[in-house]
Amino acid sequence: MRADWLAEREASWPRRLAMLPLLPLSWLYGGAAGLHRFAYEHGVFRRRRLACHVVCVGNLVVGGTGKTPLAAWLARGLHRRGRKVALASRGYGRSGGEPVSVVSDGRFVLGRAESVGDEPMLLAARAPGVPVLVGRDRGLVGLRALSAFGAEVLVLDDGFQHHRLHRDLDLVSFDGRLGLGNRRCLPRGPLREPLRALGRADAIAVVDGPLPEPDASLIAKRAPTARRIEIRRRAGSLRPLAGGAPEPAESLRGLEVGILSGLANPAAFRASVEALGARVVVERHFPDHHRYRRGDLVGLAEEASRWVTTEKDAVKIVPAWAGRAELRVLGLSLSVEEPEAVLDWVESRLR
Repeated sequence: MRADWLAEREASWPRRLAMLPLLPLSWLYGGAAGLHRFAYEHGVFRRRRLACHVVCVGNLVVGGTGKTPLAAWLARGLHRRGRKVALASRGYGRSGGEPVSVVSDGRFVLGRAESVGDEPMLLAARAPGVPVLVGRDRGLVGLRALSAFGAEVLVLDDGFQHHRLHRDLDLVSFDGRLGLGNRRCLPRGPLREPLRALGRADAIAVVDGPLPEPDASLIAKRAPTARRIEIRRRAGSLRPLAGGAPEPAESLRGLEVGILSGLANPAAFRASVEALGARVVVERHFPDHHRYRRGDLVGLAEEASRWVTTEKDAVKIVPAWAGRAELRVLGLSLSVEEPEAVLDWVESRLR
């Protein structure tokens, strides 16, 4: 469906007519989301304030906009500057029932993907030295971060729609190749709430931009004072899932590979693999946050001898499930334009 959202302006009239029943649901969803935000921002419901700074990295468009790697980059940068930082995630798809779980204490990873979710495990891997905690109520997560780790700054991953907790700073990320889609709310479009919510953004981060010009102009209109942050995703190492020495990502050049992923935007992952010079001959895609089972990898070697997956998927796959297939993990890193200036700005706002 995501491709339909993005190609909306070129869709045929029969296609548009077929999608009309979703339009009232989109209006209801957008209205409810807007009312929910209004109630917290105007004191109908009380927000919890923590005895530490709270920085939120979120998004307006569903799916992969780079918010989790950006949250990890920000937490790691502040930690390097001497701040006591903790990362908070909802832990989407986790099976553990505890109100708050500690995924990493900053030294050791204590959680497992099946119990805490895939994104917290990715945060722990990308932000060494920073405690990572998960819980549906980010306010409770923050209280644990304060009591257990003395956090001075709490970085929320995917918290732009979590209105129950007061934030000092809101960063909203967009994928430059995807933009705003058809600009409609769920389920008719990709927006998690109406565009007017961007008026609360302190910074707009564009990953792999630039945005399409109409979308860039609309975002500028809705968030005229927000700082712009430009980010690129870059391929790093390629490591065997079963363990072993990593290789340069460029070693994929000229090879025929299959790709295995459970992502909201699998096309972006394919584009990253193809940009390295590999030829994708087969794909196995699963829903975002998919919990892998042995059966999901049956027959890999019969379709292709080499497969590539993501860091997010790798934490949920047992190497033996791949059988005779060679399954490797492509690591992606973020390259932030003027990184020290961005961190200076964040710290200045927190003062």
